[in-house]
Amino acid sequence: MVRSLYLALTMLLLGLLTTQLRADTFKLTNGQTVTGEILPTTANDQGVQVKIGEGDYQRVPWTSFAQEDLRNFAKNQRMEPFVEPFIEISQEEKIKKTEVNIKEPPRLERPPRQSLLGAMASSTLGIIVLLVLYAANVYAAYEVALFRAQPPGMVCGLAAIPFLGLLSPIVFLSLPTRMQKTAAEIREEVAAAQSAAEPIAAPAAGTADELNPMRGQAEHPAGLKLAQTEAGHGKPSVPETVTYQRGQFTFNRRFIETKFPGFFSVVRRDADKDMVLLIKTSRGEYSGQRISRIAANDMHLEIQRSGATEEILIPFQEIQQIQLRHKDA
Repeated sequence: MVRSLYLALTMLLLGLLTTQLRADTFKLTNGQTVTGEILPTTANDQGVQVKIGEGDYQRVPWTSFAQEDLRNFAKNQRMEPFVEPFIEISQEEKIKKTEVNIKEPPRLERPPRQSLLGAMASSTLGIIVLLVLYAANVYAAYEVALFRAQPPGMVCGLAAIPFLGLLSPIVFLSLPTRMQKTAAEIREEVAAAQSAAEPIAAPAAGTADELNPMRGQAEHPAGLKLAQTEAGHGKPSVPETVTYQRGQFTFNRRFIETKFPGFFSVVRRDADKDMVLLIKTSRGEYSGQRISRIAANDMHLEIQRSGATEEILIPFQEIQQIQLRHKDA
């Protein structure tokens, strides 16, 4: 019996000691202190109960606890949702929480500074662009050579020179169009050169012709002289050639239809049946008697070639000169 009493007292003392060990002292904001055990299961929005003694409990609002105690309460998972709204956050903590950590994205390294041509030549795409520009410059020179009637080989060759070739199309486009000479003009120049080169033979004084005035009359009867004179006067007259030069006239559809209406019909009238159109272009010279078709930018001219009729397409922009002439001129 005495032994059981000692055991009960021992257990009571141990309970009291344990309670004292688990009890904490909390300093409230109103200056008072509370000593007891916090019961996390009783926590709610209004506060938490503190066991201050055996069977004695006290509910303390969250606003009464110091900030240090509230931070300790927040470490408990059960109490954290209720305590967190009452914890005051310092300016440093606000900055730390709201701090945005900006991460720099990976960026490509800038290539070393160099000239435009050097930069383009350092990549495959740049080399392709340079080759396309080079080919376009040579082709532009070819078109300029055709438009200005210049030798395409010379103009394209100059355009193929690196760096300096950019000026070739500009220079030749600024030059006037070189007109090609026709076969008749070449024959006239050759005949004039030959006649200028041949010396004029003067009759020798005291020859038999001078001494015998009757000899000329015997060799050239009067009848023959009259026949030659009459034949010369009987030669039919040829209409004058009318020339239309680029620069003085604008060659387009309206001009062709207005100036040469008789060349569109299949059957030519008497006044125009012997007239022909001689068209000089940058590609050559064409002579025809009928315009078979005409459009806004070009026309088709019927020409005779090897005993057959053929249509030639002539763009208006390539026409340098148009001559309306007689077929025997």
